[in-house]
Amino acid sequence: MIYRTNRREFLKSAGVSAAAANLAMHLPSLAIAADSTASRKQRLVFVFSPNGVIPDHFWPDTLGNDFEIKRILEPLTPFCDQLMTLHGVCNLIRGDGDGHMRGMGCLLTGIELFPGDIQGGSDTPAGWSQGISIDQHLRNKLQADPATATRFGSLEFGAMVPDRADTWTRMCYSGPNQPVSPIDNPYRMFEKLYGASRNQELLVSVLDDLGEDFKRIEQLVGKEDRHLLQEHLAMVRKIEKKLHEDLRQRKQQADVGHAVPQLMPNVAETNDNLPQICRMQIELMVNSFAADFARVASFQITNSVGQPRMKWLGIEEGHHGLSHEPDSNEEAYEKLIQINTWYAEQVALLAKRLSETPEPGGDGSLLDNTTIVWTNELGKGNSHTRHNIPFVLVGGGLGFKTGQALDYGKVPHNRLLMSFSEAMGHPVESFGNPKFCGNGALTGLT
Repeated sequence: MIYRTNRREFLKSAGVSAAAANLAMHLPSLAIAADSTASRKQRLVFVFSPNGVIPDHFWPDTLGNDFEIKRILEPLTPFCDQLMTLHGVCNLIRGDGDGHMRGMGCLLTGIELFPGDIQGGSDTPAGWSQGISIDQHLRNKLQADPATATRFGSLEFGAMVPDRADTWTRMCYSGPNQPVSPIDNPYRMFEKLYGASRNQELLVSVLDDLGEDFKRIEQLVGKEDRHLLQEHLAMVRKIEKKLHEDLRQRKQQADVGHAVPQLMPNVAETNDNLPQICRMQIELMVNSFAADFARVASFQITNSVGQPRMKWLGIEEGHHGLSHEPDSNEEAYEKLIQINTWYAEQVALLAKRLSETPEPGGDGSLLDNTTIVWTNELGKGNSHTRHNIPFVLVGGGLGFKTGQALDYGKVPHNRLLMSFSEAMGHPVESFGNPKFCGNGALTGLT
């Protein structure tokens, strides 16, 4: 029999008093012991890349179990048995905002945008979404149950997301008119997950080197300058002493219970560093799942109308600009295939790292208990269509029948959002605009 328990129930069954249990509730080792008797964890990750795809090199021509991997999806070939493509899922939401805005703001919410003052092309201006996004809906459901509640509930990762906040740059919503900002700086995400201690350790090391430099310079300068250097050195030592004390207290107060990931130092948030930033964010996400910090996450790579220039692929033009070129522009067409293949590589890297990481206190790997949903705000960039929105699923977290390609003809994507909720144990009668939920969750997924 599969049943659920939580840390408090586990402690009680072990004969621990209520008072002691309250003190022990947050010890990582007891989390693993309790989880070993629980039903398996389920995780859901939404990965976003922008500006549509090249359909002829993305969607399989044959359906069912014998589908073939097209060029853009080739990086996902090692995960064929855990892969599912869903053709015919359409964002049918209308109303205010241009195609990119409705593609982005309605992607996970399934409901219209509020009227607003953000102007997109010749379309009517719009504001934020009118509803909660499916990731935040599930976060709230999981957090309300002690058996599935985690430290953060959900984590919103990003890479090269613009500083500005508008409908093109946000896909997650905690409620109507409440966009959730992704954290696109890996060092800030690291600090959210683990606190500032690692940054402080690096700073202590830098200050120590600085002190040694001051001593060497001291031998080369006159008396007046030497006095100034000694004042600086005294200040450095004072700061260093304070940092050492802070670090000592932090180590006494907390232990995260697993190996903390090491980030590459000094990676600036620039266009050319996008590959490194993606790798860093993926490592942090995998580690956060291993630590059970969250069971819902999103990874937003750039934004709707995103303009990364993928120079590491030999492409100088911005992605969004290229996406508007006609299919007859063979050079642009080829570059767009390469760009989308690179995005597929990021999804494949996440799947690989999850597959290599054993499920703590459970069977199989993290990927066996996680579903990655790779999606986009458009079906095709130069037509701005929101029909056939790319939905590619990898992993076993939702219990879907993977290893197949499906075609739903033309169904509202609201029904797929309902399917995600149902598969995570929280079925709903509708999600987003009820008008598009009439036939319930999608069939044929399990």
